[in-house]
Amino acid sequence: MRKIRVLVANYPRLMRDLVLATVSDQPDIEVLGALDDESQIAKVVAETQPDFVIVGLDRPNERPAICDYLLSRYPLVKVLAVAPEHDNTVFFWSDIRSAAIESSEESILKVIRGKTNNRFERVM
Repeated sequence: MRKIRVLVANYPRLMRDLVLATVSDQPDIEVLGALDDESQIAKVVAETQPDFVIVGLDRPNERPAICDYLLSRYPLVKVLAVAPEHDNTVFFWSDIRSAAIESSEESILKVIRGKTNNRFERVM
């Protein structure tokens, strides 16, 4: 079975380490890397072709600019944007669709694995 390929990017180091701890121990998830420089995201996504990119969400009510770029060029990539200080996580996928999800390890892993029962709607 093919592992789910995840790239973790664009976080303060502590948050990046917490996200990595959540996903890296999962047997069905392969972490492709962890980036601290947003300017490298597009290059690394082009090189690695991840299934998911997990980024920081600076403003809870605004879609991160990197989402527009990634989803327009790589329609199969999905983006999870996490704003832990606001207890807010948003899932973005093709055609810039999005859905708010619970900010928990369980919810993040369910979305990555595609095993959520949530009804997704445009939220941003």
